[in-house]
Amino acid sequence: MRIQEQVSLAPYTTFQIGGAARWFAEVTTEREIQEALRFAKARNLPYFILGHGSNVLISDHGFAGVVLHISLKGIKEQEVEGNSVLISAAAGEQWNTLVASAVHADLAGIECLAGIPGTVGGSPVHNVGAFGQEVSSTIRTVRAYDTETSEYIEFSGSECGFAYRRSIFSQARGRYIITRVDYLLHRGGAPLLKQVELRKIFPQGSQPTLAEVADAVCAIRQTKGLMLVEGDPERRNAGGFFNNPIVSEEQYERIAQARGTNVPHSANETGGVKLSAAWLIQQAGFMPGLREGKAAISTLNPLVLVNPGDATALDMIGLAENISGTVRLHFDVELEPAPVLLMGHPQVQKTLSRR
Repeated sequence: MRIQEQVSLAPYTTFQIGGAARWFAEVTTEREIQEALRFAKARNLPYFILGHGSNVLISDHGFAGVVLHISLKGIKEQEVEGNSVLISAAAGEQWNTLVASAVHADLAGIECLAGIPGTVGGSPVHNVGAFGQEVSSTIRTVRAYDTETSEYIEFSGSECGFAYRRSIFSQARGRYIITRVDYLLHRGGAPLLKQVELRKIFPQGSQPTLAEVADAVCAIRQTKGLMLVEGDPERRNAGGFFNNPIVSEEQYERIAQARGTNVPHSANETGGVKLSAAWLIQQAGFMPGLREGKAAISTLNPLVLVNPGDATALDMIGLAENISGTVRLHFDVELEPAPVLLMGHPQVQKTLSRR
């Protein structure tokens, strides 16, 4: 393993923003992860785990520690019983590669998660979900290195603490370094047609293939500025910048009464009401295409913040703070950023939350 010095991080992120890493290690095996961590520990340096860079905004000053770029590769398929198939994928595999492979093999369970950028290792961290499907419904095992005990351990799906955009891996960020994820998929299974937009395309009685549903998902995502397409002037983004907030029934009722209109919402499986962050942002006056300095809101989606070309991390943070602060003022609702924000001191991750 070669550890490089002063490597620019911008090319490793979809925002195309970020200064240099003091040290940069491309890790391709579990042993190399341990070697890189020993390197950091010996020099009393912080470390940061980087995958595809599709869910991170890195400081313009970079990171004064060791960046571990996870590049473990490999996908294996194992018949379990009946129509169930266990897919074991290394953390550095591209998520879309895995989805395409599963769909091509007629394996159901992650077809609605097509078009989401990132790596396999990132999928359990925030319990990746879209179009009514969450990756937690298929995950059977997550293998990770525990930096506190210096051991590799395996978590069952039930031990991962999955919730909306959360897991034990996001709650204890930096402790666990994921190296492999096992997914239980179903050969010949029917695609999930739970989401309204998909049901419009595939009305009751239709029997689309997994590939047709995955293609429809990608087409819908593209209309919302959620596909990273080469040549698209708005491709420099990290997807939806804010998670949909979950509020109490009482808070939802107060907002609905104050607005005198139907507020887009859905029930949250663990309680409370999930509101549409995109709706809140637009109601607060931030419309698609708005530009503040060098940062912008996508012309297609108020939830997507875009680097038009030469924006800095501070530019993006400034726009995000303006949006979240205004939503808080209008609705008394906190918008939680979806990307990891690596700002300021390397051991401090800036948050927009005021809670």
